[in-house]
Amino acid sequence: MKRILLPGVIVLALVIGVYFMTQKGEDKVADLACGKVTIAEMNWASAELMANVDKIILENGYGCTVELVSGATMPTFTSMNEKGVPDVAPELWANAVVEPLTKATSEGRLIVANKAPITGLGEGWWLPPATLKKHPELKTALDVINRPDLFPYSEDKSKGAFVGCPAGWGCQLVNANLFRAFEMEKKGWVLVDPGSAAGLDGSMAKAVERDENWFGYYWSPTSMIGKYKMHKLDFGVPFGGKENWDGCIVKAEKDCADPKVSSWTKSEVNTVVTSNFKENAGVALEFISKRIYPGDVMNGMLVFMTEQKASGKDAAYEFLAKHGTVWEKWVSPEIAEKIKASIKS
Repeated sequence: MKRILLPGVIVLALVIGVYFMTQKGEDKVADLACGKVTIAEMNWASAELMANVDKIILENGYGCTVELVSGATMPTFTSMNEKGVPDVAPELWANAVVEPLTKATSEGRLIVANKAPITGLGEGWWLPPATLKKHPELKTALDVINRPDLFPYSEDKSKGAFVGCPAGWGCQLVNANLFRAFEMEKKGWVLVDPGSAAGLDGSMAKAVERDENWFGYYWSPTSMIGKYKMHKLDFGVPFGGKENWDGCIVKAEKDCADPKVSSWTKSEVNTVVTSNFKENAGVALEFISKRIYPGDVMNGMLVFMTEQKASGKDAAYEFLAKHGTVWEKWVSPEIAEKIKASIKS
C-alpha cells in the first residue's frame, strides 16, 4: 500500500507545485499588463516621435494595447482634463496651461508623470557656432546688443538685424517687447519680421551656410537647431518676474507700456497622464516617469525626420535601433530584450 501511495503523493505534489508556479507567472504577467492605452500624437515632430516610441515600448515591452490619437496642446489638455482621454500626453508645453494644469493635478484628475522628458529645450535668442568662434567675447545677449555692427541689416548696413517672429505668432509680441525693454532701436538695431516660418528658417540657413553672422529668435528641440548646432545665448540678466512677463512682455504693445529687461521665461514641458492611467498602467507608469531624451539626441532625430521625410513611426524605430544607450536605461533588462527582439522582427 505504501508503495502505491508514495508515487501518488509525489505526483500530486508536483501537480500542485506546477499549478502555483503557473499562477505566480500569470500574476506577474497581470502585474505588467496595462490594458488599453490612448496616447496623444501631437502635431509637431518631436511629439510624434515620442508618442510612437511610447507605443512601441508599451506594446512590446509591457503588453499594452496602444492607440495613438491626433492632438495639439489646448485640445488635448482640455480633453484629458474634462473627459479623461487620451491617457497620456507625452510632450505637453505646460506654460500654455499652467493654471488649469495646477488645478487638475491638485484635484487628482491629471498627474505630471515626468517633469522634464526632454533636456536642453526652450525658447530664446541664438547665434551660429561660427559667430561664436570668430567672436568668443559674445557670451550673453547683452554682449551682442552692444555690437549691432557685427549683424548688418541687408536694407541698411548701418543697422544691426535682429530676426524676430513672424506676425501673428505669440512670440512676436515677446520679442517686440524685449526689443523695447533692451532699448535695441536706440542702440542701432532693426527688428526684422521674417514673414513666415519658412522665412525664419531661410534667414538662419542662408546666414549659416554662407558663414555669416545671424542673431535672432528660435526654439528647441527643432531640426534647425540640431542641423546647424545653434547656440542659445544666456541673456546676461535675470528673469524679470512673472508680473513683468505675464502682465506685460507677452501682451500687445498697447497693453505693455513699460516692459522691463528680462531673460526668457523657463519653458516647462511635462509628460501628463490621467488618474485612470496611473491606477491601471502598473509598472508602465515607471517607464513613463524615467524616460528622458537628451536634447542633442532629440535634435538629431528631428534632423533625421526632416531630411528623410520620416514619419513619427519610422523615426521611433530609427531611435530605438540607434540609441539603445539612451532608452535601455528607461526599462528593465528583460523589457529591453523584448523590445530589441520586436524591432528586429
